[in-house]
Amino acid sequence: MDLTFNDHLLPTLPAMNDLPEDKIVGITSTIPVEIVFAAGYIPVDLNNIFICDTHPYKMVEDAESAGLPRNTCAWIKGMYSVTRKHHIRKIISVVQGDCSNNQALMEIFQSEGIQTLPFAYPHSRTDTAFLYNQLVRLADALKVEYSKAEKMKKHLDAIRKKVHEIDRLTWVENKVTGGENHIWTVSASDLMGDYTIFDERATRFLKRVHDRKPIEYDLRIGLIGIPPICEDLYSFLSSIGAHVVFNEIQRQFSMPYPTKTLLEQYSQYTYPYDVFSRIDDIQHEIKQRNIRGLIHYVQSFCHRHIHDVMIRKHIQLPILTLDCDRPGRLDGAMKTRLEAFIEMLKTDKAEYTTLIRT
Repeated sequence: MDLTFNDHLLPTLPAMNDLPEDKIVGITSTIPVEIVFAAGYIPVDLNNIFICDTHPYKMVEDAESAGLPRNTCAWIKGMYSVTRKHHIRKIISVVQGDCSNNQALMEIFQSEGIQTLPFAYPHSRTDTAFLYNQLVRLADALKVEYSKAEKMKKHLDAIRKKVHEIDRLTWVENKVTGGENHIWTVSASDLMGDYTIFDERATRFLKRVHDRKPIEYDLRIGLIGIPPICEDLYSFLSSIGAHVVFNEIQRQFSMPYPTKTLLEQYSQYTYPYDVFSRIDDIQHEIKQRNIRGLIHYVQSFCHRHIHDVMIRKHIQLPILTLDCDRPGRLDGAMKTRLEAFIEMLKTDKAEYTTLIRT
């Protein structure tokens, strides 16, 4: 990969073999990690372990060899192989508010003797009674007092503010690349299993980038949809003059809104709820970050692909929908489509600038 978690300025993946097996808790998506940390466990986002494996493509093939269907999302297959490879014995699975296949994946884990703890987001973000019940049930399942999780939130909030600053430096001062922004914000899902080390590295990263010269670019774009599985997307966009100043879902993983309680925090987190909450957030950030166009990344065989219709209906901005199946580099057809889209945006920008000047 052109950006890896092993870079000295970026957060590092936990060395799985060095972690106590009885303390590892795999997570299938962003969940209230405050509860996991407060209970003394080490949360590990299975998606991050999968995509940063030295051979993520093979992990997909291994899952298919084990019987998972070809027409299933590669992230599901990657999480399955990660769990088997690293002998993870406890998993918190988001069975409502994330991938529609997580329920079946959880049942596969159960059949293989892996302890699974379900976590469900309500259908509506206003259903706070349902969400609070889920928060308390997760705390009970991990045998920790809920009040300790609220205290942990305050501690993690201070760390997340550094991720928010990295995001600000991306679109305000143009000193952080879209790829770096992606790595830091997506890593906020589990703080790489060790929030202390994550905090230290974020502090060092911020000190380094403050001394950078602003990035040179032709136009500003946003990337919406789930985090991309293709490894060189950001570097390729940068090479053709596009500065990614907005990573929609990854930013949500960093809990970008100021909140006082866990209930409020996970009610405002847009990813698990209806697409309209996401659209409101996207529209706000388009204006704030002066975005000229959007790339909507959709994962093959993902039910969220359907949201493309709604996003195009409500967002009046050029949008390129990019569909990818497996981990790896962009193919020639993808690069051609991206180049054509960026060139179109550059032309529109030039014509708009000429119109204003005249």
